[in-house]
Amino acid sequence: MNKPKIVWLNLGVFLMTFLVAAIGIPYRAMTHGFDTTEIVVALCCFIYCGMSITAGYHRLWSHKTYQAHWSLRLIFALGGAFALQNSILHWSSDHRIHHKHVDNNDKDPYSAKMGFWYSHIGWMLREYQAHRYTDYDNTRDLQKDAIVMWQHKNYLLLTILMNFGVPILFGLWHGDLISSLLLVGVLRLVLNHHTTFFINSLAHIWGKQTYTERNTARDNGFLAFLTFGEGYHNYHHIFENDYRNGIRWWQFDPTKWLIKGCEFLKLTSKLRSYSDDKIEKARLSMVFKRSQQKLLSHPNAEQMREKLQQEYDLLIKRINDYYDVRKKLLASKRDKLIADVESSELAAQYQEFKQHLADQQQHWQRFLTQLA
Repeated sequence: MNKPKIVWLNLGVFLMTFLVAAIGIPYRAMTHGFDTTEIVVALCCFIYCGMSITAGYHRLWSHKTYQAHWSLRLIFALGGAFALQNSILHWSSDHRIHHKHVDNNDKDPYSAKMGFWYSHIGWMLREYQAHRYTDYDNTRDLQKDAIVMWQHKNYLLLTILMNFGVPILFGLWHGDLISSLLLVGVLRLVLNHHTTFFINSLAHIWGKQTYTERNTARDNGFLAFLTFGEGYHNYHHIFENDYRNGIRWWQFDPTKWLIKGCEFLKLTSKLRSYSDDKIEKARLSMVFKRSQQKLLSHPNAEQMREKLQQEYDLLIKRINDYYDVRKKLLASKRDKLIADVESSELAAQYQEFKQHLADQQQHWQRFLTQLA
């Protein structure tokens, strides 16, 4: 079987930048050293490029999880060119295919089931799916965005200007052109590449399947730290239109914080998210499924399975009851349908269902403890 043609440009860029970063950076550090300003600027550029991919390419354009002011879209478009990960149009097209056909080796551009190397970088080194390289039918909505099309048509020029212009200008201003090219240019680029690539590879191999087992995506807090919050990938693959990846207050998701923060500045709007009850029921369905599997070897398997089903059904009912009355109460407050909402019958019902849910959650946890 003949292998697809090698994409020599991609191979050359990845290989040369990696070798320079692996050899040139340590050599320069030992023979010359890098000062604090150079390190800080390189880190800022790394963050800028990374967030342009996560907040821009991924959550804004690929998934339309929020809307952004033209000025913010322009900043992300330039940062995406600086990150050297193809145009918004091409990146988003690939990513939408990935979500539609995740883990399908024939259709998913970077299917994790093809192995770590393929999903991390190998899929870009050969023309595996050359037939669709210029097919952007799944991004017709993005083709109406003037900034997206401007970046796509001028992508090569923009990548040259950003990847050479920024390091050169900083190096001339700071007085050390070589160090700037190495740190701000090469090392920053290699780190941006591989931290992004980790989401296609490691985030489908390493971590927990908290919400679904329908695909290989995993939740991994460590990867979230490396990728500006993108590591909660199992959540993302089942709730892809949520502007958040880390939904808990303690989960590291600076991309979410950036998007939400920009809302206060009127730079983002119409942030999309999924309801708490839908998320919780997805999580509980996985707990229920795994608990059923544990019971296969239990001496009283049949009896325990019935009890598990009863406890699970009752918990789901309590969740539905609580969130239904919660929605009604919030709507009443918003529309001022009840003069004194806090002392109303609806408020009393809300407190009652809230307590019922808390009690059932305790019952559920105690039962799960028995299975452990």
